[in-house]
Amino acid sequence: MKIIRPVLSVIGALMILLGLVWIGQGSGYFPYPAASFMINQTPWIYWGLLLAVAGVIVFLIARKLGRA
Repeated sequence: MKIIRPVLSVIGALMILLGLVWIGQGSGYFPYPAASFMINQTPWIYWGLLLAVAGVIVFLIARKLGRA
């Protein structure tokens, strides 16, 4: 059980970070790389939001496992 909490915390944090990158690319605020197919594409905003929310849930579950 000791390894699960840090692993889930890292996975949750990476999901949040990747979701924010997708939101930035989909909205055009983070146009990198310049030739990316994700830039200014609204569906990537929604996918990024979904991934970030899932990451928050995974992160919160990891924190709750630490208390049990």
